[in-house]
Amino acid sequence: MDFDLLMPTSAAEAIALMQENPNARYLAGGTDLVPNLRRGIGAPDILIGLDGVEDLKGISEGGDYLTLGAGVTLAELEGSGLSGRYGALSAAVDIAGPALRQAATIGGNLCLDTRCIFYNQSKWWRNANQYCLKLDGDTCHVAPKGQRCHAAFSGDLAPALMVLGAEVRVVGPNADGWKPISDLYHEDGLAHLTLAPGDLLVAVRLPVVSRDLRSGYLKSRLRKAVDFPLAGVAVALRREGDAITDLRVGVTGTNPRPLLFDGLVGGMDQGPNDDALSAITKEIGQMIKPMRTTNLPGLYRRQMVTVLTRRLITDLYDAGDRKE
Repeated sequence: MDFDLLMPTSAAEAIALMQENPNARYLAGGTDLVPNLRRGIGAPDILIGLDGVEDLKGISEGGDYLTLGAGVTLAELEGSGLSGRYGALSAAVDIAGPALRQAATIGGNLCLDTRCIFYNQSKWWRNANQYCLKLDGDTCHVAPKGQRCHAAFSGDLAPALMVLGAEVRVVGPNADGWKPISDLYHEDGLAHLTLAPGDLLVAVRLPVVSRDLRSGYLKSRLRKAVDFPLAGVAVALRREGDAITDLRVGVTGTNPRPLLFDGLVGGMDQGPNDDALSAITKEIGQMIKPMRTTNLPGLYRRQMVTVLTRRLITDLYDAGDRKE
């Protein structure tokens, strides 16, 4: 595939180039985009490289926020030492393998394309199956009688950042401001990002973590490294005495967007008893929709969300006993 590579040095220049070339694609680390291009998933004439955009770089902590440039690599985040104070973020950054983390970026993981076993295949394979609703076809092979694409979002960082109260800064022809990270997504396997044409994710910020907030992230995947999560769960909670006073759960790998559940403190006056945990996982279970988009069935991934949620809540709650 032939294409021109443009290398802007600022976010404004990158956005201007995208406006001039609306069929172009932004290219950061390329760990998701390049394999898809090799499979014939997209054929842009122009790639706009973001490596030289200084606006996307840097990690800073000042005032009430930790700010992460969207172009910061996962390896840079991992080596910064900052993520260790944010348990969910520290665990979630264990993505793919060390070599890929040298290239992959925070923004790229947040903007990861949705995935499906009928979509992430070579062109000849997709042609043999008459393509699919997400690209070049008119049928979702996961749910042939439906009219929706069920490809799943599988980024690790989004649920971790969600439970930590993160916001994203999006800059574009008609945008420049901060918004909750959950507003970056909607439930659409075809186009799960709410970014308008030309919009660029510039940075992420999250509140400086207070000592009483405990968080973590767990995921299920076929292999310990490289594979995308079949299901991932992030949890953040606050404990006062025996009671859980604040509880947030983020889920990835089941829907076309990552999901955030908050205000889940009912029945937690005496800690995470079985009834309270069952009520929480039941509420989450009503919203998650794991379909046949991976090598393992949806029922397994649904069960893993329940297992990981219960395990994380219990472990984070018990961590207070070990410190007190």
